Amino acid sequence: MKIAIAQINCIVGDLAGNAAKIVQHAQRAKEQGAQILLTPELSLCGYPPEDLLLRDGFYRACDVALRDLARQVSGITLIVGHPHEAGGEFYNAASVLRDGRIISTYHKHSLPNHSVFDEERYFAHGDSPCLIEMDGVKFGIIICADVWHEYAAIRAKEAGAQILLVLNASPYHFNKQATRYDTIRERIGDTGLAVVYANMVGGQDELVFDGGSFVMDERGKVTHQFPAFEETQGLVEVRDGKLVPGLCAVIEQDEASIYRALCLGVRDYITKNRFSGVLLGLSGGIDSALTLAVAVDALGADKVRAVMMPSPYTAQMSVDDSREMVRLLGVGYEELDIQPTFAALQETLSPLFRGLPVDTTEENLQARIRGVLLMALSNKTGSLVLTTGNKSEMTVGYCTLYGDMAGGFAVLKDVSKTWVYRLSNYRNSLGRVIPERIITRPPSAELRPDQTDQDSLPPYDVLDAIMACFVEKNLSIAEIVARGYAEADVQRVVKLIRINEYKRRQAPVGVRITDRGFGKDWRYPITVRYQDEF
Repeated sequence: MKIAIAQINCIVGDLAGNAAKIVQHAQRAKEQGAQILLTPELSLCGYPPEDLLLRDGFYRACDVALRDLARQVSGITLIVGHPHEAGGEFYNAASVLRDGRIISTYHKHSLPNHSVFDEERYFAHGDSPCLIEMDGVKFGIIICADVWHEYAAIRAKEAGAQILLVLNASPYHFNKQATRYDTIRERIGDTGLAVVYANMVGGQDELVFDGGSFVMDERGKVTHQFPAFEETQGLVEVRDGKLVPGLCAVIEQDEASIYRALCLGVRDYITKNRFSGVLLGLSGGIDSALTLAVAVDALGADKVRAVMMPSPYTAQMSVDDSREMVRLLGVGYEELDIQPTFAALQETLSPLFRGLPVDTTEENLQARIRGVLLMALSNKTGSLVLTTGNKSEMTVGYCTLYGDMAGGFAVLKDVSKTWVYRLSNYRNSLGRVIPERIITRPPSAELRPDQTDQDSLPPYDVLDAIMACFVEKNLSIAEIVARGYAEADVQRVVKLIRINEYKRRQAPVGVRITDRGFGKDWRYPITVRYQDEF
């Protein structure tokens, strides 16, 4: 007997498109001799539907789509994820479709309500196991978080399941696959059951689903491993109730996995939202260089446009390096001198600024001129502006509202400066696209003479380490200091994080690559008096 796994890229709310994709996979699986096709969690409507799930009409539309899907599939048992209303309650469900009929429906038991998940907001808890039998083998069906806890898996085992089929929409963050392996081995230890794990792939706003579907036998050995970050379908053979080992793709780690996640997040955000392309401000610095490389790798050079906007403080090497990079990548490129506009604004404001010293106001004017020019080009061309700021800068407010924060998608929003360097070197290891001087020169916003980032910030290795402790690990000031960081640096960074929350909240959405990104899983108040003391 063969089980097919469809690792598919769904679009939230595209019920007809998602159903058509599932039908295609079902036909292919049937032609390959599969008896069962397993799809990801909520594959019919895409994940996460968020507050669409508060609309009664959405459930009715999903029900119509599910019944229509059932009529289109024959000769194979299809397991499809969808939202489901029953008895006045709403569930995250998986239905078994066979020969035009809905045979049974499972309701997810464990509803995650942490990090980027809000399922308690939308769904009721299911409490009944769901089994299907094929060629004498009983399969228990559970959904995503159900396999992260023991209850649903044990209930399936007690009901007679011999193998668990798990539908998943498990989003990516760094080293997530290793965590999944460990978790599934815990469930296997609880139940002694092999696990077939089907995961969604694709970008959805800030989330990236990395696929990487896999199968583990009853001893916790990986027998099948699907590739990450791409749509695919594969077969799992069951013989005499046991899994027959199959193909195992290599799952990339470290820089390679993060870079592919960024590319997938950009590609799907742009294509699913039907933007014609992207444009960005190229500064000669490493952040915009990495953003440009990701954009080209995600979309192709023909969909990317770079604009260099030198000011009086822009070094010639920045212009030269920008020209060299666009030559290497083959993207469209313009240079717009902002000096006349900057001078005009200074003259307009001079009566109001008379007698006041030059400060960050003038620096921010330059950034805001660039933002206005990029947004004008965006309006004229239909291309989306990619912002180029990184997580380190966003953490401490080293960015300008309506300036370098102006745009529609923040590629590096969850990428620290330390990782920007690592990813830039990684990309060049695949083929040189970032001039070496961009990587080796001291980082600078070039908004005043001889400026460097470290004039006003701690060294990035220190800043990033403190940020990771406070933002991603929820450590207190005392706990961070106990790890060996200077108390003055810790106090300073934490204060900057606190007072710049109003600014960070206005930043565009961006790809999440850590387990605590600056998006749905960072929900601190803007108006707040609490200060961390313990």
